[in-house]
Amino acid sequence: MSGPIHVDVLTESGSQQLQLDAAPADQSLADVLRRQGMPLNTRCGQRGVCEGCVIELLEGTIVPLGDGGAVHAPGQPIEFRACMMQLPDAGHVTLRLPPRSLLAHRPQVLTDFAVNIPRAHDPLFQGPLAAAIDIGTTTVVVTLIDLAKDRLLTHAAAFNRQMHLGDDVLSRINLCMTNPEKLQAMQRAVVTDTITPLLDQCLREAGRAASDLAGITVAGNTTMLHLLVGADPTSMGLSPFTPTFIDHRVTTAGAIGLPGLGHDLPIHLLPGAAAYIGADVIAGALASGLIYDQGPSLLIDIGTNGEIILAQNGRLTACATAAGPAFEGAGLAAGTRAGDGAISHLRLHENPAKIDIEVIGDAPPIGLCGSAYIDLIGEGRRLGLIDDRGRYRFDACDGAFADHRAELDQLTGLRIAAGQGKRALIVTERDLATLMQAKAAIAAGTLTLLQNENLTPAEVRTVYLAGGFGMHLNLTSAIAAGLLPGFVPEQIKLIGNSSLAGAYLAAVDQSVLGALQSIAAEVTTVELNLDPGFESCYIEQLLLP
Repeated sequence: MSGPIHVDVLTESGSQQLQLDAAPADQSLADVLRRQGMPLNTRCGQRGVCEGCVIELLEGTIVPLGDGGAVHAPGQPIEFRACMMQLPDAGHVTLRLPPRSLLAHRPQVLTDFAVNIPRAHDPLFQGPLAAAIDIGTTTVVVTLIDLAKDRLLTHAAAFNRQMHLGDDVLSRINLCMTNPEKLQAMQRAVVTDTITPLLDQCLREAGRAASDLAGITVAGNTTMLHLLVGADPTSMGLSPFTPTFIDHRVTTAGAIGLPGLGHDLPIHLLPGAAAYIGADVIAGALASGLIYDQGPSLLIDIGTNGEIILAQNGRLTACATAAGPAFEGAGLAAGTRAGDGAISHLRLHENPAKIDIEVIGDAPPIGLCGSAYIDLIGEGRRLGLIDDRGRYRFDACDGAFADHRAELDQLTGLRIAAGQGKRALIVTERDLATLMQAKAAIAAGTLTLLQNENLTPAEVRTVYLAGGFGMHLNLTSAIAAGLLPGFVPEQIKLIGNSSLAGAYLAAVDQSVLGALQSIAAEVTTVELNLDPGFESCYIEQLLLP
């Protein structure tokens, strides 16, 4: 028989008493608390598959939703998921809501990344500031966080100075293999030459002191995290590709030689799943909300090392493919990273022939970044100016673009715009070939994962597109260029730097570290070099649609 229910709710900020005339029918305790102005961190959508809404029963009784007996407090706290329990028909209940389970922010876009799950405000560090860092093979991004106010203060990015020692992960691993002394050079390049000036810049722009920094969280691929701490990565260069560590790891500023900070300043490295399925993609699987989707869903992290994860029927499968640094503009005649003066988008017009460009910032164009190159391929295919093998056809469009034909280093190219000085910005056929190899690697990895699960692109509910340039990618161009084969724009969500998003979440909500570790443990890795269908798929994807 139902009657009045008295609920005492304890939080860090005090207590609150709820007096209900009767138990709400078929409502979870999470729903009841939300209606009383105390929403919980139900990041999985109340499906009972995360730890976001775990609270404690101190006194009284609660009842599982559906069938099941009552749960009583036996004199010590009992933890439970609030989304899976309901209040009893009558009586008195005392609950404790830990900070990690109280909703602080709903999904939101923060600068260059999106957080698609709700989160608590339960910082990992006790102090004024934290830094979250994404160490990419090509670029490194540092962001400064005000822990008390739970907001981003500033961020800075630069090329990873390890690029001067090797363009990609394998070249850096091989360098350490052939010359062990290069390991220290790699560590200095990322710690001293890259992260240190970026941290200094962030602190200077925020008007804060290094002594305000309470801790750092770091995401990145497995090789980058090895090189950060000076761990030998060479075992990942040979089968069976065994990393020295992949779990959550804590080090200090002094241990890695990060100057100007306290020697014991804690640095948390986020967990990864395998040698080539690193903390960056695991962070993205959480921040994007992929692991809580009904699926099938994909996360495609486009960078120097393309990483792809598929969620299907509660299973997570993932692969990695070497795309190279072309999407960052590296290795291309007119390539540049996104920043002031970079051409970010372009569109081709015929009758009369014209190339419209969008340039970042109030500056003359200095080069093209990755999104503009994708636009060029997509637009070129639309007009027939580029054929399926990546060759220019200046006889197309009634020869309208003949005046834009140019030669650079004895290579045929298309003149996009006047650059600084006398040199024009030209995209050569060699550039197109490099981009086509990069897009083929991403496309073939994606299709291989789908084919192994007997799925087609049309059956995927959501594609989360991550990566340094993904936030501003023109989806129509990406599909036309074959980067996202068989998909349509309505399936795709741009989430930006999801690796940095995961590092940020770990700093402001300490329960995230446990969630990331659980995700990493569930991932099954597909070795593409051993997959019988990958090579032929890659060759097919070298052609443009």
